[in-house]
Amino acid sequence: MSIRVSIVEDDARLRRILLEWLRKDAEIEVVRAYPNAEQALADLPLKPVDVLLCDINLPGANGIECVRELKPLLPATNFVMLTVYMDAELIFEALKVGATGYLLKRTTREELLSAIRSVHEGGSPMSDSIARLVVNAFRSAPAKSPELEQLTPREMEVLRLLARGLLYKQISNELSVSYHTVHTLIRRIYDKLQVHSRRQAVERFQELGRPLPS
Repeated sequence: MSIRVSIVEDDARLRRILLEWLRKDAEIEVVRAYPNAEQALADLPLKPVDVLLCDINLPGANGIECVRELKPLLPATNFVMLTVYMDAELIFEALKVGATGYLLKRTTREELLSAIRSVHEGGSPMSDSIARLVVNAFRSAPAKSPELEQLTPREMEVLRLLARGLLYKQISNELSVSYHTVHTLIRRIYDKLQVHSRRQAVERFQELGRPLPS
């Protein structure tokens, strides 16, 4: 019996590569590829699959938000994040909302196919470097901050970019969202952290145990 797989990936070139890889495997049935979370959210409940490969940095709703909404509707689906991010916070957030695997986009075809079979059989595949990052994060994790716990995954992304010194317009381009959306997210961050400026937000970010991103 074949493994039914769909993809959520906004990069058209990578989407074509992934489809080519999967379609060459006789044990995998490719159902559909989506360029954004919104299309996946509308269609996947009608076309459930065994495994969904999902990018994190999507235009509009990100991959973690997509999984958060889909998991209750598709409890039998295994969600595997396929991303460039090596970020412990994002990894834990993805796992918390229902992801069962986490692979870097530099994963080879053989590794990807093996991960799909593994997660379908009940495993939790991770790229080696991701697994090491998770282990190290557990060893050195600071006490949880109730204030940061209030932030959504998208708000955490914006806060990290603020900490890196990006301007509102640059954050808008980085996340493929409107300037107005960035402004709204930053106001929410300020409210939740009880600060009134970028400097105060970054300082609070550091005080709560998160090092300044390089």
